Amino acid sequence: MKIFPAIDIKDKKCVRLVKGDFDNKTEYEISPAEQAGIYKDHGFKNLHIVDLDGALIGETVNLDIIQDIVGKFDLKVEIGGGIRNLESIQKYTDAGAEKVILGSAAIKDQNFLKEACKKFPHKIALGLDAKDGLLSVSGWKENSNQLTLDYLKEVNDYGVSRLIFTDINRDGMKQSPNFEETLKVAEISNCPVIISGGVSSIDDVKKSRNLKNVEGIIVGKAIYDGDIKLAELVKEDA
Repeated sequence: MKIFPAIDIKDKKCVRLVKGDFDNKTEYEISPAEQAGIYKDHGFKNLHIVDLDGALIGETVNLDIIQDIVGKFDLKVEIGGGIRNLESIQKYTDAGAEKVILGSAAIKDQNFLKEACKKFPHKIALGLDAKDGLLSVSGWKENSNQLTLDYLKEVNDYGVSRLIFTDINRDGMKQSPNFEETLKVAEISNCPVIISGGVSSIDDVKKSRNLKNVEGIIVGKAIYDGDIKLAELVKEDA
């Protein structure tokens, strides 16, 4: 079970959004690099980073921060947020990211996803962010009118190496992840799935341990708010 502590970057700061709403965000005093250092010091091996600035404008806004984190700490980093072309993927892989997460661009253009998987084998993670069963795109500001499971069936053979499933209604709410929907995704996915959105307690993490085709879980707001202690969480990271 891989634990992915989360860092969301906006205006060079660590932030957390509620249900992906940029108007409903909490800013934290600590810098992204300092937060990554804390995770490293506690013994975590993986890190989930979202460039929220990038998600809004479709460019690698905070590449320098990602390079800094990857350069300083021996962490396996997955990075997402506004990655819309092969050049951006190249920049992140050159910076040392283990996985590059494609979301909106992959949903809007399946050929882009296919091409990315071919050019960057074992590097592409697919981020599926859903609200009421439908995929959302563009920083969760648009609904794609596409059913999550239908889309997944269409791209299942492209060679994606990891799938990150987020229930937007749960994100930042600390009401537990949507295990039911995640399991439906994991059941048909050809690659391992990461649970995201709504983790509220160490019990949520423990519940995820033995789920079929689930590789790990992302924990964000519950860490920042002190609901889950890092010393306790890292014990589940194996």
